[in-house]
Amino acid sequence: MSVLPDGPGKVVIRGVRSDPLTTPITHRPTGRPLTDLTRWELGVDEYASRVCVSLANVPGVTVAGVPGAGKTSGVNKFVCDFAPSAAVQIATADGKVSRASEGDYADLVKRMFAFCGDDLDEANALFKRLVELRKRRSATIRDVLGVKNMWHVGPSPEWPLTVLIIDEAHTYFREYKGNDAETKRLAALTAENARLVEDLVKKGRSVGILVILISQKTTGDAIPTFIRDVCPIGLSFAQKTVEAAVAALGEDIRNWPDSSPVTLQDPAYVGVAVMAMQGRPGYTRIRTPYVSDADAARVADATSHLTADPDLCLDALLRTTGRTAPPTPSLTK
Repeated sequence: MSVLPDGPGKVVIRGVRSDPLTTPITHRPTGRPLTDLTRWELGVDEYASRVCVSLANVPGVTVAGVPGAGKTSGVNKFVCDFAPSAAVQIATADGKVSRASEGDYADLVKRMFAFCGDDLDEANALFKRLVELRKRRSATIRDVLGVKNMWHVGPSPEWPLTVLIIDEAHTYFREYKGNDAETKRLAALTAENARLVEDLVKKGRSVGILVILISQKTTGDAIPTFIRDVCPIGLSFAQKTVEAAVAALGEDIRNWPDSSPVTLQDPAYVGVAVMAMQGRPGYTRIRTPYVSDADAARVADATSHLTADPDLCLDALLRTTGRTAPPTPSLTK
């Protein structure tokens, strides 16, 4: 039973006879473009009500949870829902694999304008490429869009919302300790990776760049706190320790033990996440739907023709305004 305020002098009383969180649900993507690119439908809460979050003016999202808890599945739904829109372009760095064909994004890579695996040099090149895009957008947004903030006019095929998914994020940020030349090189590379992603999270919001960071634990050694703490949306699937839950959701989760992701370790809760929702007290538990590999492949195949390099989109847009486009960074997919 839940009692929540619903305006002056009103309350909403809700009750359930069975637990929607332990009832798996399946999502079959329609393949049609979303009418509202600012809405991310996550799933349903413990009262079977739909849960949506706004992506407008959101620079970053963190997703945490033990292996097999539902992290990647939840992000797969995001890709499948947004893929049918040419106003969204996606790049992915997956630290679990060396090639896309080996991992969770094998069926979706056709709809991504860039992908890299666990190679730190390739990831560094991708992050540099997106920082250069951020700089170019920042330098031209007023002249091209007539606004300082892309969200005032919304994403378009000419200026798409550019999403960077960093799965197993700790792969790219870990500290290397040692005195040999290779270890020092890798240490410098991961430090630069952190600096580049920090740039995207702290400066990319107004120009339409969103970073989604996924890691088993979002402690400071996995995702640097100067990146993690700037991300306004944080989800956590099942966790083994309170410390991991606090890293993912903040200190206040200690005051809501019944909502803690530590309570989600039962197999019945695979696919259930916890997050703080604006306008709601405490934390909300959400059952995220499962998207089959076949449906993911179907959507990626059907929408692959919409894949475009945001840099080339900006070049074309600048040409229509009579401006000279700055050089486009090069990186092979």
